[in-house]
Amino acid sequence: MTATALASGLAAVVSLVCFVVLTVALALLPVVAGGVALLGLVPLAARLTGLHRRLTGRLLQADLTASYDRAREADPVRRLGRWARDNTRWRDFSYLAFDGTGGLVMSGIVVVLAGAPFFYLTAPLTLGDPIWWWLLPVAGLAAGLWWLLTPILLRARFTAGAAVLGWSPVAALEQEVSRVAASRAETVDSAAAELRRIERDLHDGVQARIASLGMNLGLAEVLMREDPAAAEELVTEARRATTSVLEDLRTVVRGMHPPVLADRGLDGAVQALALDVAVPVTVATALPGRAPAPVESAVYFAVAEALANVVKHSGATRAWVQLAHRDGVLTALVGDDGQGGADPGRGTGLAGITRRLGAFDGTLQLVSPAGGPTTLRMEVPCALSSSRTPPSSGTA
Repeated sequence: MTATALASGLAAVVSLVCFVVLTVALALLPVVAGGVALLGLVPLAARLTGLHRRLTGRLLQADLTASYDRAREADPVRRLGRWARDNTRWRDFSYLAFDGTGGLVMSGIVVVLAGAPFFYLTAPLTLGDPIWWWLLPVAGLAAGLWWLLTPILLRARFTAGAAVLGWSPVAALEQEVSRVAASRAETVDSAAAELRRIERDLHDGVQARIASLGMNLGLAEVLMREDPAAAEELVTEARRATTSVLEDLRTVVRGMHPPVLADRGLDGAVQALALDVAVPVTVATALPGRAPAPVESAVYFAVAEALANVVKHSGATRAWVQLAHRDGVLTALVGDDGQGGADPGRGTGLAGITRRLGAFDGTLQLVSPAGGPTTLRMEVPCALSSSRTPPSSGTA
């Protein structure tokens, strides 16, 4: 904690310098030099506060991502005008003022409290005055104050800084509620679309085949006495049709919930899935137990969609899937050695994966630089039950 306070204190000194220079540049704005200085200082302030946003967000476990006006202006005057209308830029300016004053003081108090016990312990030896021997118990008091106040001061410092940057616990809760509500709405829409797909598959496939089967059997009944050979041929054809109908039904059922998922768990289901992929897929699993059935189903279909994207778009020669569970989070990593450059904004595949995982507060992270490789990281918070499938790895 003291190291955090020291680092934040040093950063606060930089913030103070940046704030002072920005203030001077703003005062000199009517002069050309002031505008030129702002063209360099404003982006610098954004980068500096970006570091503070990441540090504060990590400590408070909050999302402090900045929402700047990203429009580009070639004209320097218009660029300054757009920055002046950007509330996030002014929040950066306000944060630099806070960090260089109040934040610096609070970090300094923590550092002073950390150094006080060492001072009182070494003072009798270094200063030589006998009175410091009587003040030795103060070292224990100072250590107690440091232990008690440091978490409070650091929490207050970063919470106040986050508030200046536009974050508050209430706003974060409202944002989370809105996100969950949107995720639930998307899940309902996705479920409705899935039901329509199943209905369409049954109507266009299975129902039509069963109707044809019934007509053939009816015709065979009519021909049974007049033309037994023709009737026998129709019955034989009907028997073959039942096999096809059963296969269609199995296909529909696999689209709803693959039997292998229920029988062998996510490990075995993904390994079976990899066998049907057109490129070699290496599967490595380290799941000590079974996830809840809805989570397993969501992750399975997300991996299936990701592998389908590999085949259709990546031009890869190999792919890999890794399944793991750590700290209460189920992680599925899908990668390939293809051409990269995947864009979540193109197509509906990645958006569908995001919706599917979002129903369980899951997240999707895509890394796909031009030239590859592409990695898709899917995380879903969940607990595992007792193990029923051993960890395994292999190449399909």
